[in-house]
Amino acid sequence: MQLSESLTRAYNAQIKLEFESSFVYLQMGGDFELRSLPGFSHWMRLQSSEEYTHAMKFINFVLERGGRLELLALDKPAPTPATVVEAFEAALRHEQRVTKAIHDLYALALEERDYASLPLLQWFVNEQTEEEATVSTILDRLRMVGEDRTGILFMDRELGQRAGARSAAAAAEDGEAGAG
Repeated sequence: MQLSESLTRAYNAQIKLEFESSFVYLQMGGDFELRSLPGFSHWMRLQSSEEYTHAMKFINFVLERGGRLELLALDKPAPTPATVVEAFEAALRHEQRVTKAIHDLYALALEERDYASLPLLQWFVNEQTEEEATVSTILDRLRMVGEDRTGILFMDRELGQRAGARSAAAAAEDGEAGAG
């Protein structure tokens, strides 16, 4: 069953949002590197890669369903906020925006009775629950630390140990989304 025009447009908009997510995290990662916070940079860069993989998962689905892929222009990421806490607050707001978009896409698929979309979208609903929980936990811990430099350096070291998923290209080729 080929995707409807309205679902194709919605998926293309979601692809844009996933690539923008990748750029947001890549921007933050670069800024953290310049602030001598390599662990935060590492975490953000892995998150960027994961978001890229999510975009590729949507692209593969659209193409498998005979939809027309239309890559839309990306918005420039906002500058990284001044503090680590503010950066993770921005990351959480961004994840909440992505969650809403996925929920809206799920609702549209239900409305159009495009049941073939539901397993993919349910995977993303679950993934977004995990994404928001992860960022919220980091944010809660950063708020406990406040501006204490020792605490920030400790968290920097901890986040620097985040294990990366397989390469985004390999996961996308397999139609997988990578671990979060």
